[in-house]
Amino acid sequence: MEPMLAEFADAIRALDFADPVIPLVSNLTGDVAEPGLMSNPEYWVRQVRHAVRFADGVARLQEQGVSRFVELGPDGVLCAMAQQTAADAVFAPVLRKDRDDTTTALTALARLWTSGAEVDWRTLLPEGRRIDLPTYAFQRRRYWPEATPDAHTTQPSTSPDEDRFWEAVERADLTELADTLQLRDDPETLTNLVPALSSWRQSLRQESTLESWRYRTRWNPLTATPGGSLTGTWLLVTTDDSDPAHDVADALRTAGAEVTELTLTPDDDRATLTERLTAAAPDGVVTLLGGTSPRPSDPTGLAPLLRTYQALADTELAAPLWCLTRGAVSTGDSDPLLHPDQAPVWGLGRVAALERPATWGGLIDLPAHSDTTTGHWLAALLGGTTQEDQVALRDGKAYGRRVVRAPLPQGSAPHWTVTGTVLVTGGTGGLGGDVARWLAQRGAPHLLLLSRRGTDAPGASELTAELEASGTRVTVVGCDVADRESLTAALAAVPAEFPLTGVVHTAGLGVSAQLLDTDEKAVAEVMRAKVAGAALLDELTDELDLFVVFSSIAATWGSGGQGAYAAGNAFLDALVEHRRSQGLAGTAIAWGPWAEVGMAADDEVADFLRRRGLSVMDRNVALRALATAVDHDETTVSIADVDWKLFTPAFVSARPSPLLAELPDAQQPLTETTDGDTPSTELRDALTAAPESERHRLLLEAVRARTALVLGHTSVAVVEPRRAFRDLGFDSLTAVELRNVLTSETGLPLPATLVFDHPTPIELTGHLLGRLFGDTTVAAAATSARTATTTDDPIAIVGMSCRYPGGANSARQLWDVVASGRDVISDFPTDRGWPEDGDGDYARRGGFVDGATEFDAALFGISPREALAMDPQQRLLLEAAWEAFEHAGIDPLSQKHTRTGVLIGASTSGYGQGTDLFTSAEGHVLAGG
Repeated sequence: MEPMLAEFADAIRALDFADPVIPLVSNLTGDVAEPGLMSNPEYWVRQVRHAVRFADGVARLQEQGVSRFVELGPDGVLCAMAQQTAADAVFAPVLRKDRDDTTTALTALARLWTSGAEVDWRTLLPEGRRIDLPTYAFQRRRYWPEATPDAHTTQPSTSPDEDRFWEAVERADLTELADTLQLRDDPETLTNLVPALSSWRQSLRQESTLESWRYRTRWNPLTATPGGSLTGTWLLVTTDDSDPAHDVADALRTAGAEVTELTLTPDDDRATLTERLTAAAPDGVVTLLGGTSPRPSDPTGLAPLLRTYQALADTELAAPLWCLTRGAVSTGDSDPLLHPDQAPVWGLGRVAALERPATWGGLIDLPAHSDTTTGHWLAALLGGTTQEDQVALRDGKAYGRRVVRAPLPQGSAPHWTVTGTVLVTGGTGGLGGDVARWLAQRGAPHLLLLSRRGTDAPGASELTAELEASGTRVTVVGCDVADRESLTAALAAVPAEFPLTGVVHTAGLGVSAQLLDTDEKAVAEVMRAKVAGAALLDELTDELDLFVVFSSIAATWGSGGQGAYAAGNAFLDALVEHRRSQGLAGTAIAWGPWAEVGMAADDEVADFLRRRGLSVMDRNVALRALATAVDHDETTVSIADVDWKLFTPAFVSARPSPLLAELPDAQQPLTETTDGDTPSTELRDALTAAPESERHRLLLEAVRARTALVLGHTSVAVVEPRRAFRDLGFDSLTAVELRNVLTSETGLPLPATLVFDHPTPIELTGHLLGRLFGDTTVAAAATSARTATTTDDPIAIVGMSCRYPGGANSARQLWDVVASGRDVISDFPTDRGWPEDGDGDYARRGGFVDGATEFDAALFGISPREALAMDPQQRLLLEAAWEAFEHAGIDPLSQKHTRTGVLIGASTSGYGQGTDLFTSAEGHVLAGG
């Protein structure tokens, strides 16, 4: 522009200029133009050459109270730019590129009008006419109790006669069975037969249930092609200068990465390591931290990994964290697990993937000897071309870890016969007590029950008496199984006549905490109970007939808030596989929650797990699962009652999981989920890439979607931005669950009190934006309460709504019914479960209100269970009240916390009588009463 300024100045001096009549903000000054400024030709010369202060101008207009912006031009470019400064304003471009001009202009005017601007519609649309807008389109669902079935009704069978027969068997009704089988003259036959039949039928049911609970892990060969390139700086974190570290560094450099090596020292605490990582500013981080420990109970790589994970999160870098091990897993019988001490890293990593999905890379187990193919596979995996995050490299091939169904073993197996002494850790606890009873039923001559408190443990004396009454000798010993001296003393007390033949390790300690909030001391406590005890039992016992460890599904697929617990149980699984490779006995059972015992003994915890898709397991069926695994000499198996329709969407909400790819039950909910219900897998990245003006809207949508997911709603509409989380149905556990989801998707360390500190979605959104981007300006203006200033006005009806028979659901429809004299009496509705036959001394016709079985519970923030329990009169009242406000032109939500009187008259309707409503939803039956 510089060369033409002089010529341009000469050209415009001949023009006549005048000051603008309408106040105008100058793009040259960013302020309202003063008189004489824009009538000076020199102003326009400077306008050509100097910076355009567009943002300052928009900000100045906001200061002047301007809240609507209209762009007159060929496109909406300036509106998009201005929104970065005035995010709360209304923007209306009159023309848009590649769009119909008339439609775009009318849309712009409509947007201005709905925001409160005056528009002369008669001039613009002389043929148009004003009409009343429809009221809110309620999104109704059916809420109506079903009639209670007969108490003796069972699942449909082949015939009613067969149903009655098995019902009689279950009741041990010998008289009815004698009549059915025509054995009236031979009742002795039934006396012995019926208990056997009942037991057989119960066994079939348990077997069917158990079949649906069994899972195992499998390693599938990957079909991807090894190779690829890496870009940027990759940080290799190690604890020593080892050959495997050199091999990995060489492989990364060969793939094109610039490699920086960082060797951790004992002085590298979390803060120090954060500084070192920040200074390195890597594009990716690879850890190789697990050397081979001289003691299997000392997982050397766990603490450094936790420290690195926490420090990387503190830097807020977006670099993915990959964790490498060697010999920590086994891909099959021909691949012995060499280093169980490295397995806890895998358990912790599975939880890390759930808690910080956006920055977790994955887990890779290296072969005993690396070659060029190993490097090619590393490049493919780290580069993300395979989408795999749990991989073992063996003999030039890559294997991906999968969870699959584990059918019941085929064929009958002889029951394992107990001989000698069986040692049970945690033997006086809930799980240990159940195991002890099972062992006694199997004929164990002597049980050695270890627990920290020994005979002083609650219930120990009662359990001992119960077991001894069955003919089993019992010794209860106070013992810390993680202490070598204490365990050695307990083993020395095993009587010579009953040598030790079996071990069942049920002891353990669960600590719930996010990995970012977990210190190394807490990890050590959990690992001590789970890992040190099992390792010492392995070391201090000779060849046994039975070596069973109680693991957890937290190690199978991960569990948020259970990082240390998952790490400890991953060691148990690996220890058993290691024992098997040495020809020793070993069975690891990864349990889901048991009913009434263990970590799910608390009803609130059990309810929390059920909402996540994990139901507590019947203890009798769980013990049958234990018996099946022992009798069939299984190595590892996972037992859990999982509702994949509930579990999967939450599990993969922030990160796809190849781990579940071969479980059809787990994949079905994903294929049924619509795009609108699927949360973003890269929320933080999406927010970073979005214009600043869009971030609040995007994050609010995400918060509402995650809230709906946690509460079990199928639609986000139930989560009103200004409705309190408490009113939406949050309790302490769902609050923690939402915190966990938001922590994993934003990468922010968030407190468990998050939804109580920021009690509405819109307030929580503002808080998260401030944490993520330092934006604390977004806040919704509260609607001020309007109070009448006069007291002598007559009553005025400004809005009304109604529900009457004959479809009269508005004042106009009611008037039509009255004016026409139409009869609104009709036959019984067919949607209420009422009898349709003509028998009975009751009226056959009546006046019935439409839609009594349906209700938009989500709009009013009411849970489906509570909606079902509410009297239909209350449901109809809520919707009618909403419409009355709309009819009056008042926002229904604007009256919150105002002095608005509500007068309601109602009477009992007998709703729910003759159904199971009062047993399934009794806590909500009087809602609003």
